[in-house]
Amino acid sequence: MKREIIKTLDGSTTIHLQEWDECYHSKHGAIQEAKHVFIKNGLNLFEGKPVSILEIGFGTGLNAFITFLEANKQLQTIEYTGVEAYPVDSVEVLAMNYVSELEADSFENIFKKMHDCEWNQKNNITPDFSLTKRKQFFHEIDDFETFDLIYFDAFGYRVQPELWSTEIFQKMYNSLKPNGVLVTYAARGVVKRSMIEAGFSVEKLAGPPGKREMFRAVKQFTQSYL
Repeated sequence: MKREIIKTLDGSTTIHLQEWDECYHSKHGAIQEAKHVFIKNGLNLFEGKPVSILEIGFGTGLNAFITFLEANKQLQTIEYTGVEAYPVDSVEVLAMNYVSELEADSFENIFKKMHDCEWNQKNNITPDFSLTKRKQFFHEIDDFETFDLIYFDAFGYRVQPELWSTEIFQKMYNSLKPNGVLVTYAARGVVKRSMIEAGFSVEKLAGPPGKREMFRAVKQFTQSYL
């Protein structure tokens, strides 16, 4: 599948898959979307607390890098796990302009370390931020009450509806600790129904630039594990 690096409307880059006409991040602003969906409506709920995060779709590493920058400001401890079946190659990583767009030149080594570190093992990026990159398909996830927060950043329902099924969201539900939270840019009715069937309580929030709405889902306590 042909891939190209494009600039989004906020000046930050993303990868565009031409055959699907699908991007790794929003064309309306990759950085703006990450900050709005995953930081403002996800990480900020855990301000001042240690957080264990699962990212569904590690991709370019943008969400992990922004999470590091935000946690570093708050002196927050993060255990970050990113799942990715098809890792981005080194040429594409070097083409991403996130360090400059985020005015984070002093942390360029951190972004590089995130991509250079070993897969399928825990890497201490700093004393307060660990990263485990798992080369894994989403249907293979079998964690149990491990994470406080899930960044659900899979390719969209239009091109990969199977990633937004009740089966997948059941795995997300099982992976979360009690009171755990899942955030995603998605806001389709069919996605909400799958989340609810898995046991989540779902709320609709204002979306990032270029998107009217998004979902945040919270783990319920009465659901039995399948």
